[in-house]
Amino acid sequence: MRIVVHGQQAFGKAVLDRLLERGEEVAAVCCAPQKAGRPVDPLAEAAADNGLPVHQPGSWKTPEALELMKGFEADICLMAYVLLFVPQAVLDAPRIGTFQYHPSLCPHHRGPSSINWPIAMGRSMTGLTIFWPNDRLDEGPILMQKTCPIGPDETLGDVYFKKLFPMGVDAMMESLDLVKAGVVIRHDQRLDDGSYESWFGREQARLDWSKPVVETYNIIRAANPAPGAWTTHDGKRIQIFDSSRTEGIGPAGEIADVSVDGVTVQGNGGRIVMKRVRPDGQGKIPAIEWARSEGIAPGARLGT
Repeated sequence: MRIVVHGQQAFGKAVLDRLLERGEEVAAVCCAPQKAGRPVDPLAEAAADNGLPVHQPGSWKTPEALELMKGFEADICLMAYVLLFVPQAVLDAPRIGTFQYHPSLCPHHRGPSSINWPIAMGRSMTGLTIFWPNDRLDEGPILMQKTCPIGPDETLGDVYFKKLFPMGVDAMMESLDLVKAGVVIRHDQRLDDGSYESWFGREQARLDWSKPVVETYNIIRAANPAPGAWTTHDGKRIQIFDSSRTEGIGPAGEIADVSVDGVTVQGNGGRIVMKRVRPDGQGKIPAIEWARSEGIAPGARLGT
């Protein structure tokens, strides 16, 4: 079976590596265009190292892009971590079609920040979906789903790299095996509904210390490592990464303690211990270093 791998970054590379380990016939690799001054995409690099043709069109909405996909004469395309929109005609060009990985339980949490949002909302469960995409955003008939728990202190990085990433590579291979065996046959029913959530970006990562502390903690976890939850002190922005929750009462946003364990901030109904932060224009540092450099002591206020 001739396979096209369409993806990017570490996840796309992991899918390609697994296919090559299995001895699959990879006809071509497609990934996002190379940006000036940025490192080479790991997927493009791995493909080149293995003597595979690499294609990086700037858009899949052109007649040339459609002819490119048709020219591979592929049986199936595996979409692994694709950010460019791919129209239906290109998806349908391989003989069997195209299936795609998405790190949420579709149709819930569709969209580009599908791992951030369930953590920010305090969900205790998430998962992944392998589906046949259509010409809408993160929609199409489901081929396979797998679930995993979200621990009460797990961050975006924990959930993705320790769970959804390795599970996703395995699920892509399992889905391919089902298609090759004829157990799964593509069909064209629509699967929409659910929630399409836009980017979990800078505004969504801003902390409001007056909100319940559990919501504040969930946002910090959901934004770690990106985009980084943030607050302000003396008009300067500071991002918060590693943290924990503890008990305590006091005015929301007030620093209750500064110690080697971290900087403890009062929230609404509890406290957040900031352990690692990134002041504007600097790298990540222990929170105690930031507090000492800024002369911050208990009684100081954040969010102002």
